[in-house]
Amino acid sequence: MRLTVFASGSGGNCLLLSGGGTNILIDAGLSTRRLSAMLGERCLSLQDIGGVLITHEHSDHISGLGGLLRRSGAEVLAPRTVAARLRGMLPQIDERLRVIPVGEDVFFSRLTIRAFHTPHDTDESVGYRIACGGIFSLATDMGCVTDEVRENLRGSDVVLIEANHDEEMLRYGGYPVYLKRRILSDRGHLSNKNCAALARELAESGTGTIILGHLSRENNTPDTAMRAVRSALEGTGARLLCAPPLGPLEVKVERACCRSS
Repeated sequence: MRLTVFASGSGGNCLLLSGGGTNILIDAGLSTRRLSAMLGERCLSLQDIGGVLITHEHSDHISGLGGLLRRSGAEVLAPRTVAARLRGMLPQIDERLRVIPVGEDVFFSRLTIRAFHTPHDTDESVGYRIACGGIFSLATDMGCVTDEVRENLRGSDVVLIEANHDEEMLRYGGYPVYLKRRILSDRGHLSNKNCAALARELAESGTGTIILGHLSRENNTPDTAMRAVRSALEGTGARLLCAPPLGPLEVKVERACCRSS
């Protein structure tokens, strides 16, 4: 599989996975014009997208979904409560919507997909684990790391995990108190410190590439996040990357035994 991060952050989230005879998106938080341009640079079009996995219904993850549905034949995959929210927001989605169970493997072309819950301030939010030769997993928009998150990320070859904020920048920054409390809560967003601890666990379990995503524009910087996590990964041999708010970032997803030395 090949992963392309088109966008990761509060301004929009959208990833492309190509493999197993298909192209799928994880989230659709980009306009169809911008997405079409990015796909075109890879000799793809909106009509080449077979499916879209949705993590949750916040606007930075679905703002481009309506336009994408009008201009492609893509199927939308989402767990039950997320699917219900999408139906309410985009009535035309119903005939294209596939409701998938959380915690069970489902199949899309030759991809094996599993959704798992992430703790966020919405009725349901999920990450995804996708296997086809290699394993890619994504977990963002979570205020803490649960056992469910750990279990589903462990053993992945490539992961994208949230490094949303530096706690000191957030606490002493200009956000109102209620928003700071929301972000710092167990249903908010993951700090660099907590991301670093998770990254170390994953690297020790065999993950070869760790990508930091969903960085706050106001309460973090790529350098700050990378320093915090890089120190935690010392001695593990894991590769550390940072997804830009507007990509692309391209990574090959393959099993460790398939990587060249």
